[in-house]
Parts: sequence; C-alpha cells; structure tokens
Amino acid sequence: MLYTQDRSEQRKFLSAAWQKFLNKQVLDPLEDQLTKVIEVHPEYHTLIQNIESDYFPEQGEVNPFLHINLHLSLREQLSINQPHGIQEIYKKILGKTRDTHKTEHLMMDCIAEMIFSAQKNNTPMDHQAYVECLKSITY
Repeated sequence: MLYTQDRSEQRKFLSAAWQKFLNKQVLDPLEDQLTKVIEVHPEYHTLIQNIESDYFPEQGEVNPFLHINLHLSLREQLSINQPHGIQEIYKKILGKTRDTHKTEHLMMDCIAEMIFSAQKNNTPMDHQAYVECLKSITY
C-alpha cells in the first residue's frame, strides 16, 4: 500500500517492510526494492522505525521517508525510460561518477527541485525543466 497520499500509511509501509527484512521474512517485490534502498542508507536504519517524526529541511534535516521514495521514483523512471531519454542521461552521469548511488542522488536533486517548484508555485510539475536539470548535471 505504498501508493497513497496518506503520509502515515506510507511510513507504516516502509517501516513494516524494513522490519520484515530485519526478521528475514519473505518480502514482496516492492518491499524488496524498498529494503535495498534502506540497506544502503545506514543513517536511516533507526529513523525508519520512528514514523511520527517530522523533518525540517530548512534546519538541515533530511526526511528519510522522502529520500527513500525519491530513490524509488527515479528507479521506476529508469526502468521504463520515462521521461524519454532518462536512461541515456543516467549512463552519462554514471560514466562520470562511477558510482550508482551517487548518480541516483545527483538525479534525485532534480526530482526534488521539480516537486518543490510545483508546490511553491502551485503549478503542475514541469517535466521539461526536470529533463533540462538532469542534462545539466556535470560531475
């Protein structure tokens, strides 16, 4: 039940998936994807259990739930090559960074920028600006 607008439900799902992983229980495909992202973020291992916490970016805090979902969003985009050409952009950035995790983080900054801009301006997400942001990544 990850695909919901309910913040509490999303967090419960993430936390439950992580707990299943820790208990070595069988994971469904989405839980498996989630736990792979959580696994490479040891700084989130305990935070992911605290679903009631608030995070304030203006105070330098990273929201682990948002961060994990941004990874998943990017991976989904890459799996279907949408927006068109994102796989090629990913390969170019990866060729420079030689690090898949770092590459994802660089690209996720563009996703976050697109979302923030749409929310701030109360406009639809600008996918063209998103692609331009991705193309502008130089490392």
